[in-house]
Amino acid sequence: MAQPPFPISSDDMNPRLLEALASLNQISTAINQIGISEDQSSSLQLIVESAIRVVPGFSASIYTYDPLTNSLDAQTRVVAYAEGYESQNINPSEDIPRSNGFGIRSIQRKRRTFSYEETDLQIHPYQKKLGVKAVAAFPLTIADDVLGVLYIYLYEDRKLSQFEELMLHNFVNQAAMAIFHARHLTGIKQNLAQKENELTRLRRAGMLISSRQKLEETLESILELALELTNAQYGIFRLLDKSGESLVTRAVSSVQLERPLVEKLPIDGKSVMAHVARTRQPLLIRDLREKQWAEVYYPLDSTLEMRSELCVPLINASGRLEGVLNLESPRIGGFSEDDSHMLQSLATYAVTAIQEVRLLDALQEAAQLLISQPSNIVLDHLCAMANDLLNTASSAIWLKNETGIMELIASNGTETSKEVPISSKDSNVLLIPLLSGEEDTALGTFGAFHPAAGEVRSDTSEWDKKVLACLANYAVLAVQNESRQQALRSSQEQHLIAETFAAVGDISANLLHNMNNKVGVIPVRVQGIQDKYEKLLGDDAYLAKSLSEIERSAAAAMQIVQENLSHLRPLRMERIQIAPRVTDAVRAVAAPADIQIEVNGLEQLPMVHASGQSLSFVFRNLIENAVDAMQGKGKITINGKQNLHWVEIEVSDTGRGIPSELHEQIFELEHSSRTHPGKMGFGLWWVKTLMTRLGGSVTVDSDGAHGTTFHLRFPIAEQA
Repeated sequence: MAQPPFPISSDDMNPRLLEALASLNQISTAINQIGISEDQSSSLQLIVESAIRVVPGFSASIYTYDPLTNSLDAQTRVVAYAEGYESQNINPSEDIPRSNGFGIRSIQRKRRTFSYEETDLQIHPYQKKLGVKAVAAFPLTIADDVLGVLYIYLYEDRKLSQFEELMLHNFVNQAAMAIFHARHLTGIKQNLAQKENELTRLRRAGMLISSRQKLEETLESILELALELTNAQYGIFRLLDKSGESLVTRAVSSVQLERPLVEKLPIDGKSVMAHVARTRQPLLIRDLREKQWAEVYYPLDSTLEMRSELCVPLINASGRLEGVLNLESPRIGGFSEDDSHMLQSLATYAVTAIQEVRLLDALQEAAQLLISQPSNIVLDHLCAMANDLLNTASSAIWLKNETGIMELIASNGTETSKEVPISSKDSNVLLIPLLSGEEDTALGTFGAFHPAAGEVRSDTSEWDKKVLACLANYAVLAVQNESRQQALRSSQEQHLIAETFAAVGDISANLLHNMNNKVGVIPVRVQGIQDKYEKLLGDDAYLAKSLSEIERSAAAAMQIVQENLSHLRPLRMERIQIAPRVTDAVRAVAAPADIQIEVNGLEQLPMVHASGQSLSFVFRNLIENAVDAMQGKGKITINGKQNLHWVEIEVSDTGRGIPSELHEQIFELEHSSRTHPGKMGFGLWWVKTLMTRLGGSVTVDSDGAHGTTFHLRFPIAEQA
C-alpha cells in the first residue's frame, strides 16, 4: 500500500487545521441548505465567522459582484469582526468598496491582492478608523465568472502566513460555491416562473381560438400576447392568398405605428417574410444591418428603425403553408432562442385558428348549397373544398350505381381515374367511405390525392382524416337529399295525377251515364222505326241502309268511349309478366307486312308490379307510333334487361326520329302528331301518365334523324 508523503497522527494534527476542517464541513452543509432556504447570506455569514476563528486576530467581509455595473454591491455585505472590534462606534454604511480599491483590483486580475504588495493603493479610510494595518482581497470565482470578493482585515502590521493563506483559499472556494449555488437556484426559479407564466399565456392563446368569432380578432390577440412576451416593437400576420403567390396582411399589432406598409408581399420577392415562406424555417436575425439582411429587409413602418427580427412560418398539419408570423424590435439582439420557441408555439395556435375558421366557413357554404343546389353541384363544390382545406392536388367522389359498381360522380383538380384507387402509402391518396346511418353498406367513396412526389407535403394527419370525414358526411347528405327530393317530386306527381284521375273519373262516369241515356236510346228508336215501317223500309233501300248505319255507329261510339275512358278508372295492380303484354300489343296493332317486329330477352325478365290492361296499352301506343314514324316500312326492336331494382324495356324503330327540342314536348297533353281511328288522341301523355301511376318512368332517345328509342323502367314486383 502506498504511504503518505509524511506521517500524520492525532498528536501532530494542528488544532487550527481541525477547526478549519470542521468549519468547512459545516459550511458545506449550509450551502446544501440553500436549495431549501434559497438564502445565501446565512452561508456567507458562516464563512466569514469561520474564517476569523481559524485565523484569529483579523476581521472578514464578503461582497457580491455585479458585472453589469462593474461594482461590488454594498447591500449584500456580510461581516465578522475580530474579538474586541465589533462594538466600536463607527457607522457601517461608510464601509462601501471603492471603484479602484483592492477588491476591484483583485477582480480585474482574477487573483488575490495584498495591501503590503500594492504600494500605490491606500487602505480604505473606514478600515483605518478600525485600526486595520493590512488588507487582503480574494476574488470569488467559478470558472471565469467573478461572483464576489472576500476581504481580510489584519490589525497587526504583518503578512499572512502560508498556512493562513491556504486556509483562506478554502473559504474563498466555499463562498464562491455558495453565491453560485444561490444564484443558480434563483435563476432556475425565475426561469420556472417565466415558463409557467408563458404556459399560462399560451393556454390563454388556446382559449382565444374558441372565444373569438372572427379570424382577425384571434390573430390580433395572439400578436398582442407575442409582443407582451418578447418585448417586441410590433408584430404582423401575413397569410398566403388563394393563388399561393403572395402574402396578404391579416392582422397588425404595435406599440406605435405611423405609416404601416401592409400591401401584398410576393413569395418570390426580396423580404424576410418571403424568405421564411420559401424556406419554411423560423429565422432569428440579431442585427438587421448585417449585409445579408439589410438587402432584403422590408420595414413595416419606414419612420421606425428596427434592429432585430424574429419570423416563423405557419405550417398546418398536412404540410400546407398558411402564412408567416413576424416580430421586430428596435434593440440589437432583441430576441432569444426561447422567444423563437415561444413564437413557434403561438404560430401553432394561429394555424389551428386558421384551419378551424376555414373549415367552419366551408361547412357553412356546404350547408347553404345543400338547400339550394342539386346534388351534382354540391358534390363538385365539396371536392373543391377538400383540395382547399387539405392542400391536395385533386379529389373525387364515387357513388355506387344500381348494379353496385362505383362510378365517378364528381371531381376537382387534375385528371382523376374513373375507378376507385386502392388506398396505400404509394398511392398518395386518402379515402373515406360515404356511410349512411340508415344502411350498413357505403353509398360510395370520397378520395383526396396529395401532390405528386417532390412537392412539399407531410404525411396524412388525423386532421386531414377528420376534415375529409366531415365533408364526406355532407356528400352523404347531398346524395340522400337528392334521392328524397326525387321521391318527394315523384310522390307529388303521383298524388297530382291521382287527384286528376279522380276528378276525370267522376267526369267520365257522368259522361258515360249521359251518353247511355242519350246515345243508348238510338238503337232502340231505330229498332222501333224498323218494326213500324217495315214495308216502307222494304221499298226504300236507302232509308233502310241509313237506319242500319245509324244503329251501328251509335253502338260503335259507345264502345269507343267505354274503352278510352276505362284508363281513367283506378288501376288494379298485380304481378305481371311483360312478355305476354307485348305479344298482345303486337297482335292488336296488326302492323303492315313491310314492318318487321323483333322481340328479345323478355321471357327471362322477372315479374313487375303493374296493371295488365294499362301495360298492354303502353306497348300498343309505342308500337303504333313507331309504325307511323316509319311510314309503313322498317323495323321495330323490343329488348328487355334487368338490373338491381328495375326491369328496363327499350322500344326502338328505324323511322325519321324526333328532334331533341321535342323530347319533352311529346309527353305533354296538348301535343299530338296524329290520331288513330277509334282513339281520343292523347298519345304519349297517356303513356307517361300511366308509367308514373305504375311507379316507373319513360324517356326518349333520338338524334332526330336515325330512329327513336323509348326507354321504359318498371319496378320489380318483389321490391315495389
